[in-house]
Amino acid sequence: MRIPRNTAPAAPIASSASASTSAGAGASAGGGDWYRRPVTPQVPVQPPDPPPVPLRRNRDFMLLQIGQLLSNVGTQAASIAYPLFVLALTHSAVKAGLVSFARTLPLALFAIPAGVAADRWSRKALMITADAGRVVAVGILVITIITNHTPFWLIPLIAFVEGGGAALFNAAQAGALRATVPRSQLPEAAGAQTGRAAVVRVAGPPAGGALFEVARALPFVADVVSYAFSTLSLLWMRTPFQEERTTELASLRDRVKEGLAFIWSQPFVRTSAFLYGLLNFIAPGVFFAVIVIAKRQDLSSGAVGGLVASFGVAVLVGSIASPALRRRLSVRAIMRLEIWAWLGCALFLIWPSVYVLTASILPVGFAIPSTDSVVNGYRIAITPDRLLGRAESVRSAIALMIASLAPLVAGFLLADTTPRWTITFFAVFALGLAIWGTFNQSIRDAPSLDDLDRHP
Repeated sequence: MRIPRNTAPAAPIASSASASTSAGAGASAGGGDWYRRPVTPQVPVQPPDPPPVPLRRNRDFMLLQIGQLLSNVGTQAASIAYPLFVLALTHSAVKAGLVSFARTLPLALFAIPAGVAADRWSRKALMITADAGRVVAVGILVITIITNHTPFWLIPLIAFVEGGGAALFNAAQAGALRATVPRSQLPEAAGAQTGRAAVVRVAGPPAGGALFEVARALPFVADVVSYAFSTLSLLWMRTPFQEERTTELASLRDRVKEGLAFIWSQPFVRTSAFLYGLLNFIAPGVFFAVIVIAKRQDLSSGAVGGLVASFGVAVLVGSIASPALRRRLSVRAIMRLEIWAWLGCALFLIWPSVYVLTASILPVGFAIPSTDSVVNGYRIAITPDRLLGRAESVRSAIALMIASLAPLVAGFLLADTTPRWTITFFAVFALGLAIWGTFNQSIRDAPSLDDLDRHP
């Protein structure tokens, strides 16, 4: 808001009588030197910035969230349909794990190139291109399922292409969030994204399981339609997804190194990327084990979807509680809450029921929204816009470098050992990470969210 320039008030003009009196008094007091009291100029006071618009009234943020809500419902429905379809087709846990591996591998493999692209070209165009590519790929799979001509090799190939589209989309999405939300609201926005993901986890898996029981192609049809909704929401958004850019003459290698150097220069960001990257190895492995063990214990596809959805309910409850937890707990305490919660899966060793295994990981779901809000919100807030795509891609590559192996490892363990030994492997892995996260200096010195507005 333009502030009118204020001028200092004019000094009052002394009358001749008062002037002579003052002069005479000054002369008698000090030999003729007299001083007029200086007038202090009035400095205009800058009014405080108005509070930011609540997120629920932020048009572009809501469009982004609604589009991704609908898109992720389809993605979650397909996520459970992939292993169910492969198990029905081949009866092999290893092959089902291979397909899940093929779907998650591109998230790490293409993260850095996608991040460089997001910092160079239009982020909105890249996100729309990613959606269009996934529509074509999954649409081909739908046609082969309907016509009963689906060779196994085609399934991991389609899954790989879909994962590649997700890598490109995710690299640009951080910029979209940053562009539509003020810096001070980024932790809240990150928490809202996790809450959206929780709603998806509640609705997507049961819908995918139920649709799969009706017809094997239906979950994948829903996935195709969901990408169309995502594209429409992006087209309706008005905010540019990046700041004004200058032409970069640096080589691709130098641009990647710049993103890596930024992540490496931030001890908290660097450590959390490695810590949660290793935790990401546990999550997909345990979820894959839940699906396979549930089918071995003769649960229907709809019941399997219900088990996965219960985790989404826990995440949804956690997202509601997240603002209160952020006010009452330090960042350090919030992070430790999630890493120690993973040890709950050891209860399955005492009572090897898939229901016990599912219940044991619900505390993790409750903790995830708070962790995501503080870690993701802080990281996005402190990253310069011109580096956001590269920095996020480097972080994603670190965080996902072994996550894609988890379903494959779980598949081999379930095929060659028992479910107890499989969960024991992941529980011991979780214990090691919990000890490391507790005593790591960067986590112990975790920053405060109150300082976000001080970053340039």
